[in-house]
Amino acid sequence: MNFPSTLRYTKDHEWIKLDGNVATIGITDYAQKELGDIVYVEVETIGKALKAGEVFGTVEAVKTVSDLFLPVDGTITELNAALANSPESVNSDPYGDGWMVKMTVNNPADVQALMDSATYEKQVA
Repeated sequence: MNFPSTLRYTKDHEWIKLDGNVATIGITDYAQKELGDIVYVEVETIGKALKAGEVFGTVEAVKTVSDLFLPVDGTITELNAALANSPESVNSDPYGDGWMVKMTVNNPADVQALMDSATYEKQVA
């Protein structure tokens, strides 16, 4: 499995990439493999300020529906619109075309407190 070292990870299998105070969030390679074929991503929290650990959406796979948890405090600003027509990109490219949301992060230092790739890899091994 692939866990890019440029990202940070949560115990709930989300990844986050920070650029200034804007973060891109998705689910990890491990999570998409566990879920199976992704058929739908639902996010109804655009424009909402949420706390770390709150549910920001759901991902629906053939066999289950799973909540998506926000890694850090902030406001959801964008949903990956391409997922409406091609949710399977979460399976094929979870760290690229399969990203889910962008958000404005309240405190960028919070991202650094999340797991690095080596720590996350140990957790799912």
